[in-house]
Amino acid sequence: MRSTMKRVYTTWTIFVLVLLSVSESAYAQAGVKTQTGAFADGATFLIEVPANWNGTLLLYSHGYVPPGSTNPPQDVGDPLTRFFLLSNGYALAGSSYATTGWAIHEALPDQIAVLDTFAASVGHPSRTIAWGHSLGGIISAGLIQRFPERFDAALPMCGVLGGGVGIWNQGLDTAFAFKTLLASGSPLNLTGITNPLANLGLAEQLLSVAQQTSPQARARIALAAALADTPGWFIPTSPEPAASDLASRETNQFLWLQQVGFPFLFAFRADLEARAGGNPSWNTGVNYEVQLAHSADRNEVRALYKEAGLNLDADLEALNQASRIKANESAVDYLEQNLIFNGQIGVPVLTLHTSGDGLVSVQNERAYKHVVREAGNNSLLRETFVHRAGHCTFTPAETITALENLIVRLDTGKWSKLEPATLNNTALALGPSFNVFFLGQNLVPTGPEFFEFKPSQYLRPFDALAEVDQEEGPER
Repeated sequence: MRSTMKRVYTTWTIFVLVLLSVSESAYAQAGVKTQTGAFADGATFLIEVPANWNGTLLLYSHGYVPPGSTNPPQDVGDPLTRFFLLSNGYALAGSSYATTGWAIHEALPDQIAVLDTFAASVGHPSRTIAWGHSLGGIISAGLIQRFPERFDAALPMCGVLGGGVGIWNQGLDTAFAFKTLLASGSPLNLTGITNPLANLGLAEQLLSVAQQTSPQARARIALAAALADTPGWFIPTSPEPAASDLASRETNQFLWLQQVGFPFLFAFRADLEARAGGNPSWNTGVNYEVQLAHSADRNEVRALYKEAGLNLDADLEALNQASRIKANESAVDYLEQNLIFNGQIGVPVLTLHTSGDGLVSVQNERAYKHVVREAGNNSLLRETFVHRAGHCTFTPAETITALENLIVRLDTGKWSKLEPATLNNTALALGPSFNVFFLGQNLVPTGPEFFEFKPSQYLRPFDALAEVDQEEGPER
């Protein structure tokens, strides 16, 4: 089981910190003043200011760090983007957050403390932009919601923009379907996990056995994956499997669950529940037939069940009749605070997401757009999408292009044309040094893949406009 966790952490590093795998010392720059330090709560920070500072500060919020892992401060997502930004006069800053895991409670004040430190030691920026990856995406959006006076714009990338309650509910649906259909009678814990390492090891073992057992078991894996809109595309440097390539798509969903999703569902949830003082997720009132009907993967699941000679309606009925999980009310309150969205944005926000994201599904963008629109702030929000598998698997050129378009919005007061062809041309113009993808220590030439995309609906919406009745589920 320890080898399982080691493999999981290795895979997690590949997906979330892939661009940091090349040493930043290879991109060292003269004339950059670096400041480091620590806050009273134990968080450390990093500030970098180039000699030609243009007055703009980019406050970077990093992604999820598994509980107990090394947690250094980060002020940018990859060394090439860092090199470009410092060369062009941007100051960079960020903190480690005081804790690992679902550290939003600590991250928000720690990031504001970085701004205060920067103002005291460097000066007041003319502009401050919040940006970050994954958990850092929800933190960036949370910063402009909680501290609107401190920011001029935000760039959440691959962010948990459906909010904390929604994403953990959606994860519970996948775990619930997996246990009900493929691990019934096992001691696998969905909530109240007391031994995360052992629980994850058991889940991984059961999943691997199911994948190797039969077409029926693989169809059920696909159903569990579909309840979180897990894509059938896993490797960033590979083409997307055709919709008709059912075997490849299911295998990729298995890899998403095995190497990325299950650690959250069956191990890292323990960290969340410890923080919240109980279980903040529920599936009372959820109709799994309706959930599948809304899933982006519904056609694949139906086809796999048909190929396997398995009755999909019977399995959906089994899920609907199974004993449900109810949340602890105070734990839900904690997760609402850490964090859900109310759509109240007062600054321009540009988001960036890959379509083949199996950890933070691209449907998170649909949830955020909905709540921003309901609050009457749709004119301040724009979304961009990249056609690639992986979580936060952007090239430096794609990241820089998105940021430059956000800067244009600040400079002109108007959004530039964000058509995919224009974005791809802008990214290509940055040259081959930035149109690359990091695989370990190797740089793979990779062209920009901005494209027109409309995500399907988010399967478990929950935001500040929702009211929840745990007997009936969330109402909108």
